[in-house]
Amino acid sequence: MKTFNIHEAKTHLSRLVDEAANGEPFIIAKAGKPMVKVMSLEQDPKAKLGRLDFLKGEQFVIPDNFDEFARDEIEQMFGLRE
Repeated sequence: MKTFNIHEAKTHLSRLVDEAANGEPFIIAKAGKPMVKVMSLEQDPKAKLGRLDFLKGEQFVIPDNFDEFARDEIEQMFGLRE
């Protein structure tokens, strides 16, 4: 599989995406470190685009304190608070 640095991938993105869509995935690297793999959704068995609308038509209520919900626990998990 071919690897391209970010600058090269940006320069040739249209062609690279066409090639990936036709079964030739590639990797984009930053400073020599592989960062992402670009491949056709048709090849990725985990890509299930049909699931995007599985809650279509459902209604949800977002609580007023949503931004504060479990803040302490989340900050602790990420080491932002002891």
